[in-house]
Amino acid sequence: MDIKICGLRTKEALGAALDGGASHVGFIFFPKSPRYTDPVAAGALREMARGRARAVAVTVDADDATLDTIVANMAPDMLQFHGHESPERLAEVKARYGLPVMKALPIREAGDLAAIRPFVGIADRFLFDAKPPKGSALPGGNGVSFDWSLLGNLDPSVDYLLSGGLNAGNIGEALSLLRPAGIDVSSGVESAPGIKDVRLIADFFRSVESAQRGQAA
Repeated sequence: MDIKICGLRTKEALGAALDGGASHVGFIFFPKSPRYTDPVAAGALREMARGRARAVAVTVDADDATLDTIVANMAPDMLQFHGHESPERLAEVKARYGLPVMKALPIREAGDLAAIRPFVGIADRFLFDAKPPKGSALPGGNGVSFDWSLLGNLDPSVDYLLSGGLNAGNIGEALSLLRPAGIDVSSGVESAPGIKDVRLIADFFRSVESAQRGQAA
């Protein structure tokens, strides 16, 4: 199972994610987010992860000029889109950069899963996050979860990361219900918005390991 630690901004937090065994590390390029980092700083951090984890650039309705700057400075392994991007837009981006893309979709009720269909065959992976609370300016990273059981009958061919409010205290419950291809955590390993806590990162990995041992047993 892939584990993505998202919203990284410091060497210490990135080091903790890599030491814990993260398969993916995410850098956020959405100025309204407390986890925002600029492409140059992200590029320097990305070098720490090279050969150890896949670097993911997370954007929200970014235009070509913004993506050009990110790709040139960071050289990501994957692009993640967390806004209102259409299937056509994702196809354009894949052709432009030759990179795999991940589409984040907000989930609150069963009907929200219908949004998957137009992206099948275009998005290389999906990320299912909780719909943001009313009034939030952030499409993700709000620390809220959704009813995970909604994904129980999902077509097993859908490659997705489970996200939204995950932390060391509830990841065991989530993994007792689902067998996602990957999980994504951001606010759940923070001491304050945008401030990653190396202890909480380590706790999260331990909880995942414990849950997986339980599954095996």
